[in-house]
Amino acid sequence: MLSKFTCLRTARLAARHPCRRTFATAQSNRPDFVRIVEVGPRDGLQNEKQSIPVATKVELVNRLARTGLRTIEAGSFVSPKWVPQMANSSEILEHVLASPPRSPHPITYQWLLPNARGLDNFLSVWQSKGPGQSAYPTPPPSPVEEESPVLNTSSQDPNAMPSESSGAEATGTSGSTSSGTAPQHELSIFTAATETFTQKNTNCSIAESLQRFEPIMARAKELGLPMRAYISVALGCPFEGPNVDPHKVASLAVSLLEMGADEISVADTTGMGTAPKTAELLKTLTAAGVENADLALHFHDTYGQALVNSVVALEHGIRTFDAAVAGLGGCPFSPGATGNVSTEDLVHCFHSLGARTGVDIEALSEVGGWISGELGRVNESRAGKATLAQLRKRPE
Repeated sequence: MLSKFTCLRTARLAARHPCRRTFATAQSNRPDFVRIVEVGPRDGLQNEKQSIPVATKVELVNRLARTGLRTIEAGSFVSPKWVPQMANSSEILEHVLASPPRSPHPITYQWLLPNARGLDNFLSVWQSKGPGQSAYPTPPPSPVEEESPVLNTSSQDPNAMPSESSGAEATGTSGSTSSGTAPQHELSIFTAATETFTQKNTNCSIAESLQRFEPIMARAKELGLPMRAYISVALGCPFEGPNVDPHKVASLAVSLLEMGADEISVADTTGMGTAPKTAELLKTLTAAGVENADLALHFHDTYGQALVNSVVALEHGIRTFDAAVAGLGGCPFSPGATGNVSTEDLVHCFHSLGARTGVDIEALSEVGGWISGELGRVNESRAGKATLAQLRKRPE
């Protein structure tokens, strides 16, 4: 089976279109620059029972943009019947297009799609509201890498955000990034590593889900939109149990990459993952020809193992991780699953190991405290709460 994956890897490397990544490629296992994908506005909010005003969601995106994050999953074009909380994602997209949140550097906004109808709904807004957006836009140029893939040995704080006065000057407009560069947009699709979860989640088999993705990926490439693919329940399924076959995950990842996915987010949706299982899965993916630079890890913290598993992945060479501010989240199709690993905890952990994220943890903790208050829920981030406590001690 593994030799088949190795052959597929050779074909993929020869056929894939040029990569457009803003994060450092891991050439060693040193903890260099780590890219954090903030999923709070989508994965973090989708399971909230109370209706959240769209103004609150927009403000959450605005505040997160100012923390130094480079990628924010802002919404989902799914049926309101199945995920009511995402019903106003089109309004969030309109806001981002009309008034891009200010940030210290360009941000990529991700939008989750379940099927071709979701793509049509996204495009109806993106093509009509985007400034100067035509039906067939020129693909965006590859962004300039902002982080060196080596440890910062200078005395300057390696985790501080770049100042607005450095590099490109601020435009002075409320809707532009301080670098003057318009935000990028990226689409996401999702399937699962087990048949039962796929049926429960998308009412189709794994093979049928891949068939659904083909026209979406083809259209995205035609329009120059990068595509991310999620593989849910990769380390445990609420219906089939904790022992998901890592070879099935690897086979699915290879298939998605061959179809044109730019990145695979391997998700421990249930939080059942452990350090040994995480290591086994990553080794199996590597043996199958899936490169570390093609992967992101998406951990939930149901059993309190998300940070442990993240460190295992970091040591394996993974440099992209999903997280949600204040530990928001849960999965509406995974009974009992708790929130995502908190972005504050993940950033604090990686900084303590010498890695850089470019994220201002104090600013991020303020966002976590604010959104927890808005939702009337407990802030699940330990690092966030500790940081806020220290901030409150400072003299005015």
